[in-house]
Amino acid sequence: MSENVDININGKDMKAPKGSLLIDKLLDENIHIPHFCYHQALGKDGNCRMCMVEIEGQKRPQISCDTPIKDGMIVRTTGKNIEKVRRDILELELINHPIDCPTCDQAGECKLQDYYMESGFYESRMNLESKNHARKREDLGANVMLDQERCVLCTRCVRFCSDITKTNELGVISRADHSVIGTFPGKPLSNPYAMNVVDLCPVGALTSKDFRFKQRVWFLETFNAICNGCAKGCNIYVDHRKEKYKDDVIYRFRPRVNKEVNGWFMCDEGRLSYAKENENRFTTAIVEGSESNVSNAIAQTFSKISNDGKTLFLLDGNLSLEEIKNLKSFANILNANISAYSPNSIDEDFGDDYLRNKDRRANTKSFEKLEINQSKEYFEESLKSCDNIIIIGNDYFDENLDLLDSKNSIGIFSHNTLTIKKCSIAIPMASFYEKSGTYINCDGIEQKVISKMKKNEPQLSVTNIIEELKSMIEKGDLL
Repeated sequence: MSENVDININGKDMKAPKGSLLIDKLLDENIHIPHFCYHQALGKDGNCRMCMVEIEGQKRPQISCDTPIKDGMIVRTTGKNIEKVRRDILELELINHPIDCPTCDQAGECKLQDYYMESGFYESRMNLESKNHARKREDLGANVMLDQERCVLCTRCVRFCSDITKTNELGVISRADHSVIGTFPGKPLSNPYAMNVVDLCPVGALTSKDFRFKQRVWFLETFNAICNGCAKGCNIYVDHRKEKYKDDVIYRFRPRVNKEVNGWFMCDEGRLSYAKENENRFTTAIVEGSESNVSNAIAQTFSKISNDGKTLFLLDGNLSLEEIKNLKSFANILNANISAYSPNSIDEDFGDDYLRNKDRRANTKSFEKLEINQSKEYFEESLKSCDNIIIIGNDYFDENLDLLDSKNSIGIFSHNTLTIKKCSIAIPMASFYEKSGTYINCDGIEQKVISKMKKNEPQLSVTNIIEELKSMIEKGDLL
């Protein structure tokens, strides 16, 4: 364990690990320090020189990304002299930069834009006709578009492909002020984590083809969530917007830092899975082949399970811990069997040794915690002996519809599925990102999420539906 030493930053005494990088301490303490090339996941590079600070006893300013902390160090990040140094460095970055802010997707999230506004460069000393020009729309592959003119050559994207994915698609081409980022001949950007370079880019040089020109970021609202693409449970930001007279729409997922789970990144497939939330939604209840309202569908469900006969619950691995607890409790009241069998959720081709897990369910560990049986034998035996089956989100029967022919089938789904066609009663429920709850990832880490979606017609969660049924039981004579 590193020894903690005393340092002083901007007149405030602090402790920090001896030998650690000064910029990490500044960032951890939320002390503003301009920087382009440094990123905590990629380490130091020292090429942008923007993170200059004054250190007492040093003859000249030092870059904080390559300065190890020493005992008694006195650091200043503000002041007339050091701010002028950073201002001069920023002016060099702006010499060849295009005036693209009105059309740039990064506007509102751009570090160069932020630092420019801080610096007050309201009049250019550069002749616009003598600027260097480069390619404006380079399709790198993997949903990433490059504008070489906007690039500040921080090389974060290059280092991501060399150090993190180790696929080495990107490099710096040409020399001096003609240097640009590009792919090597015959080697497009194609690794399964490629879109992380869009988040890493501090300016608008690398943009997402999927998000390009869709929304201005200052119109978007954001809440924290976890990705439901697999059991890894990567932490994400959900960016959404509810326009007037329209429903709330998700526009993108972005990785959120959690050093214990996903670090700073997420896979491209999980990132693009937001589209599923906006498409093919199941929104209107069905009773005996006709559209109905949710209250009637719940009442008809109560009527079905009130009759004599054994009931089986089949659960989906994207239900929250709280929903699974409620379902287990309800199954106990009915003396019903409950299964979480879901062979379709295992995808050997998807899994890797980084952030992609072969189990495509977000909350499988909750079944283990609550002792919900997931075996094939138990499921098949329970299915054979049951009269009623209540399917909550599980898509197993999409490829086995004939197994439902002799059953009273009740489905509770957030999205349209083939199984709904075989259900005598189908009830719409809130989707993964429209509900709050707790999820346990493949490493046993519990994560609580709180949704802030604003649907015009919000759907009930599974917990709401079960509570309605429990209330009917209390009022009736089911038992």
